[in-house]
Amino acid sequence: MRGVVFDGKQAQVVGDLEIRDPGPGEVLVAISAAGLCHSDLSVIDGAIPFPPPVVLGHEGAGVVEAVGAGVTHVAPGDHVSLSTLANCGACADCDRGRPTMCRKAIGMPDRPFSRAGQPLFQFASNSAFAERTLVKAVQAVKIPDEVPMTSAALIGCGVLTGVGAVLNRAKVGLGETVVVIGTGGIGLNVIQGARIAGASVIVAVDANPAKEAVARQFGATHFVDASAVADTSAAVREVLPTGADHAFECVGNVKLIRQAVDLLDRHGQAVLLGVPGFKEEASFLVSSMYLDKTIMGCRYGSSRPQRDIALYAELYRQGKLLLDELVTEVYPVEDFAKAVDDAHHGRVARGVLTF
Repeated sequence: MRGVVFDGKQAQVVGDLEIRDPGPGEVLVAISAAGLCHSDLSVIDGAIPFPPPVVLGHEGAGVVEAVGAGVTHVAPGDHVSLSTLANCGACADCDRGRPTMCRKAIGMPDRPFSRAGQPLFQFASNSAFAERTLVKAVQAVKIPDEVPMTSAALIGCGVLTGVGAVLNRAKVGLGETVVVIGTGGIGLNVIQGARIAGASVIVAVDANPAKEAVARQFGATHFVDASAVADTSAAVREVLPTGADHAFECVGNVKLIRQAVDLLDRHGQAVLLGVPGFKEEASFLVSSMYLDKTIMGCRYGSSRPQRDIALYAELYRQGKLLLDELVTEVYPVEDFAKAVDDAHHGRVARGVLTF
């Protein structure tokens, strides 16, 4: 079968992947569509260390092909959106409703794939850049058949992370103010999460002025072109003179993390979603934090995928959550290199690979 394999030096589309049958508590899914996320690119460029060879992809949707013993919530033929969260369901964190903190879901990659007899790692417990993948039952969430696969694929990463950061982690309240730094796939979902939460002012900040239209489409009330102003923070404060209740950094730049903190009003929260290099450090004025400000990390939108994916699919059906509009370009998997080039040059909000 076809798939995208990173061997430690380059990523390429291959046609001779094999995958084992599902075991107890596992689901075999025929992938229909998979979004190309920055995290996949970060494996290729080394920003996210991951053992090769590995089958890439982690934002996918497809049709259940087979289930292992004990799996009852999905069946062959069901349409599913996949999460990357292979949590155990039994530890203290899972029991508290914090599956993103499950230690068994982090740093323990399986190797269900093989190629010419050599086992290959699975990226993010998912590997959606393959015609078929194998996931834990908890990762497969049934969705309505009428949700297009190219849109459903995006729920499992970009939407869970961005919308979840607003609703689950920051808990943005009705009428509160929000600044979103970076309007890529994650930033757009933060923006629409803030709109759904009822934020009164949503300021989008980006160095690409071409992103203003889509940012406003997703719910931004204001847009600051960081390439056209001498002082981005001053431009934001023209809209929010006392600062924002919430500032989301969606780029992964330590200078922008500092900017997010500096843009907070009293009792404000800075939520970090972008991922800088693993050894990079950020700074802030300690004295400013005594105004009840908070700097918050956020893993995977603090999501509970079995609950949240179903909720977001329903919000899409109601017209409240935009998914189709996130898909800028659709590529056959054979055009993976073009999809990567488009993503690197900011030509797409989200490119989606299809099989």
